[in-house]
Amino acid sequence: MLRFHHTDPTYPAFSIFACLGFVLPLIPLSWHMQAWNSGTCWYIFWSSLSCLNLFVNSLVWAGNTLNVAPAWCEISIRIIMGASVGLPAASLCINRRLYNIAIVRSVVVTKAEKRRTVLIDSMICGVFPAVFVGAQYIVQGHRFNIFEDIGCYPAIFNTLPAYFISAMWPVIIGLVSAVYCVLSLRAFSQRRAAFNQFLSAHNALTPSRYLRLSALASMDLMLTVPLASLAIYINATASPVSPWVSWASAHFDFGRVEEIPRIIWAADRGTRMGIELTRWLSPMCSMVFFAFFGFAAEARKHYADAYHAVADKFWAAGGLLGLQRPSSGFFAKHSTPSPSHCRFGEPKIKAKPTPLALSLPIQFGVGIASMTDSVSLSTTSRSSVADLKRANSLASSFPGQREDTTFDHFPDVGSPSTATTFVVTPGQASSLPVERPSQPHSPVFSVHSCSTLHSGRTEVSGYNASYLTYPQCGRTHV
Repeated sequence: MLRFHHTDPTYPAFSIFACLGFVLPLIPLSWHMQAWNSGTCWYIFWSSLSCLNLFVNSLVWAGNTLNVAPAWCEISIRIIMGASVGLPAASLCINRRLYNIAIVRSVVVTKAEKRRTVLIDSMICGVFPAVFVGAQYIVQGHRFNIFEDIGCYPAIFNTLPAYFISAMWPVIIGLVSAVYCVLSLRAFSQRRAAFNQFLSAHNALTPSRYLRLSALASMDLMLTVPLASLAIYINATASPVSPWVSWASAHFDFGRVEEIPRIIWAADRGTRMGIELTRWLSPMCSMVFFAFFGFAAEARKHYADAYHAVADKFWAAGGLLGLQRPSSGFFAKHSTPSPSHCRFGEPKIKAKPTPLALSLPIQFGVGIASMTDSVSLSTTSRSSVADLKRANSLASSFPGQREDTTFDHFPDVGSPSTATTFVVTPGQASSLPVERPSQPHSPVFSVHSCSTLHSGRTEVSGYNASYLTYPQCGRTHV
């Protein structure tokens, strides 16, 4: 049995970095999909796919040039071809999106506009690389090459059409991306107020994320254009450019596979530089991407949530085996602050004057009415009906009266018997502690027309109880 020993001085370091380059960019993928960052998603796709391909090649062909997986090599060389323009194209889409944000003319972005952006990005980052890969057959001299310690590699022979079909496109894409980058920086400096207004209206895109996207695209731009230009220079000077004779001449003996030992390809300085730079570029792009987005505040929050979810399941399973979870320290159960922690006289939650996303009608003595209809009712009425979706309109429905509405937020069952009453006034909010009833039942929402209704004050209560009683108020059964 033959034994092969690797001669690559970077082995296994390259394999480790390629594996990390495949895994790490996938971690924030779901966050960018939720934010409709299609250009960033394509960047993740191409960098991860390229690193996976390089990782497999570095293991299979470490120290040998045997054609042990011809079908894989057919796939591998097309991944290499596609990634050579897919990564610059994704960077172009990122810069294009940043430019469109910087020149924003409308704060609201409709779903139709988002879908159109995704479609355009998919054409640039998906369809164009596929067409590019298909066109490489024109200048593909034979099936593929196998470089020792590198793996499968496209066999593009050095002829003049190859520079127009293959070599020039990364440079062109990089230059177009550079134009977008400069224009976005210029628009950002000129329209900063509109830019900040746009970001404030879109939770998925924060100023921090915008700057990180800009830095990622700019860094990728600084890598793409110089390296692609260097590759063109090396190809043009390392060996003579062969003339294009005919299709039959270019594809003569197309099925052959050239196996090139390291001692041969590494002896030529230009070939060695071109192969190694191309090889390390994809892991570098993946690491740069993760450095920008893998340690951000939202990423750390997701890591903490994932850890606590796994830890809860682990300790739940461990409890069946008699393991007891520590009450303090790193492995303690994670808890989040809740309104039940508020003490009497020390309110900690400030209500915002926004509509409640709940609607629960309550039977009125003579019919069904909404909160806004309660204006026409007698001020001595003991109960009314709440359409909580329109709760904020109540304050303005008492002309000449006090414009405030009181919402009571009660903590869950089992928490201390205190609660916070939110007195919502247009433009401001204050809080007052109230006493909590003691009988826990299913959640209900009720409205009390108190004796103070003449002053424009109505108390809207949400609490796990069958009824609520207030001083000077009637009792509403639910």
